[in-house]
Amino acid sequence: MKLGIVGLPNVGKSTLFNSLTKAGAESANYPFCTIDPNVGVVAVPDERLKLLTDLYHSAKTTPAVIEFVDIAGLVKGASKGEGLGNQFLANIREVDAIVHVVRCFEDSNVVHVDGSVDPVRDIETIDLELIFSDLEILERRIAKTARAARNDKVQAKELQLLEKLKAHLEAGELAITYEPTDEEEELWLAQYNLLTAKPVIFAANVAEDDLADDGASNPHVRAVRERAVASGSEVFVICAQIEQEIAELEDDEKQMFLEDLGLNESGLEKLIRASYSLLGLLSYLTAGETETRAWTIKKGTKAPQAAGKIHTDFERGFIRAEVVNYRDLLDCGSYAAAKEKGLVRLEGKDYVVQDGDVILFRFNV
Repeated sequence: MKLGIVGLPNVGKSTLFNSLTKAGAESANYPFCTIDPNVGVVAVPDERLKLLTDLYHSAKTTPAVIEFVDIAGLVKGASKGEGLGNQFLANIREVDAIVHVVRCFEDSNVVHVDGSVDPVRDIETIDLELIFSDLEILERRIAKTARAARNDKVQAKELQLLEKLKAHLEAGELAITYEPTDEEEELWLAQYNLLTAKPVIFAANVAEDDLADDGASNPHVRAVRERAVASGSEVFVICAQIEQEIAELEDDEKQMFLEDLGLNESGLEKLIRASYSLLGLLSYLTAGETETRAWTIKKGTKAPQAAGKIHTDFERGFIRAEVVNYRDLLDCGSYAAAKEKGLVRLEGKDYVVQDGDVILFRFNV
């Protein structure tokens, strides 16, 4: 999974990126201090992996990972060359979803590029710049397709789609709200990699005092949540400054620190939960003496395709899957004991893999 981090300058983007990835991106109280795009890879925290590793005495543990890409802050007019962010929008065209960091805290010591804190206005500013960037992509594609469309019916159909999408964006709508036909979606939409077609997770960056009630008493957070409901986006509340402090602690200290703040989970865990929910993802597990590992797949994935995540041969030569729920396996104390109790199931090609399944694939090529 790959997530791109966007937002205005000075909203806490790079501070959040630092805390999530411990990559040490530059972060300071002035616009555009993030010049080059920062990239960091983070392991997905998953207690199940540790428990299964202990059960099997696995030599290696491999978690699922998320790649974060942090670009320079976007400002009004970025698409016309203002600021620096537009130069880096290409770096987030390949991401699965966008994490939009929105400032929801008042602090006279931290400059706001527009002079006041107004998250809805800030979201609209970023949306508009992403729309302008997408319009550039569409206009180039239209110019190219229009020439070919004169003698090609398929190209003529694509041209119609491009013109409809362009009109949709020019009306101030995001591409994700456009309702394509099956043919449009299958043949063309994914190719365009439009930024406004990507699902969005809003990171409402608050002061420490607003963490305990998850931002419920913060009017700025309420405004972001209302906006998210309207656009089908996810929201999680975070204090980027606190996350940076948490990132510097050892694992056992982290839990104590979170408890002192009245929190059950870190911002990274909140973000991962929101990401999995928004993108419809789950993790199944493989376990043994050699390695215990988490594999991320889309909800609704059937056993052969899940096997293909490990190796294409597993999918091509799929025979069956031996499946046990990780909790049942741990409660039984061993795979053999789970099998004796009838908790290990033999599943075929139509089995839809569930979150927390521990699977052994049988295949032959």
